[in-house]
Amino acid sequence: MTPVSARRGAFYVSVAATAWGTGGAAGSLLFQSGGLGPVGVSLWRYLLGAAFLLALTRLTGGRLDRFSPRVVVVGLGMAVYQTAYFASIAESGVAVATVVTMGATPVLTALGGRILLRERLGRVGLTALAAALAGLALLTGEAAVEGGGGLAGIAFALLSAAGYAGVTVFSRRHQDDPQGTAVGGFLVGAICLMPFALAEGVLPELNLPSVALLLYLGAVPTALAYGLFFRALTALDATTVSVISLVEAAGAAVLGVVLFGERLSPLAWGGCALLSAAVVVLTARAGSTAGQA
Repeated sequence: MTPVSARRGAFYVSVAATAWGTGGAAGSLLFQSGGLGPVGVSLWRYLLGAAFLLALTRLTGGRLDRFSPRVVVVGLGMAVYQTAYFASIAESGVAVATVVTMGATPVLTALGGRILLRERLGRVGLTALAAALAGLALLTGEAAVEGGGGLAGIAFALLSAAGYAGVTVFSRRHQDDPQGTAVGGFLVGAICLMPFALAEGVLPELNLPSVALLLYLGAVPTALAYGLFFRALTALDATTVSVISLVEAAGAAVLGVVLFGERLSPLAWGGCALLSAAVVVLTARAGSTAGQA
């Protein structure tokens, strides 16, 4: 596996987060056009994501290492946080689900990284984290008021954040085969979700919008985004990755406004700007670190 520099790792996370920001909107549209619930959407997302990554590996002449038992842990975490995320969307809307999930994630990741991995952000990193959380506080508060987010939706979002943070810290510690981790995690996650998806309803309505959305969800916010995410974890500490990933929150909030009529106030837009500035600082910091190496 070719080593990834810190600068390239920051770029990978930025692209992955941008792609993730469209995943919630695609899932929400699938609730309407595909007749699927949160578990069904998550199941198809993982199955198609695994298929796309395997096809890409074959086309590029790459290979996957033998699946490690560690992918079971990754797959369980992915099953929890992905389904909880879509459940939060169903309860509270795209904006609330995303900003609460992504707001809690870096805090939990920072705690896990500090306790389990002995990682430190330093003054610049801590300042950027504080600014990002301040931006998310503005965005979350306004989105919750405007979107009418309930306690159930927020609870699902916090559960999603815990699962996401766990996968991030665990994958940072075990970073030997990023692509194999992604594919294995997708397959294990799909196996975990299958019984619940069968009970909820696993077959989508076959129409052009639902098929297009499923293919997009599997290819871009899943195969592409997670492939880049696990590669980035070989170069950057877990907390930096999670904070840069917060660009997803701003993107998803904007899509919630554009596609679903979810309104954000001037304070919420200010929160988006503050969050984006924090991500830019951390990305530049990663590049500066790479330049000194």
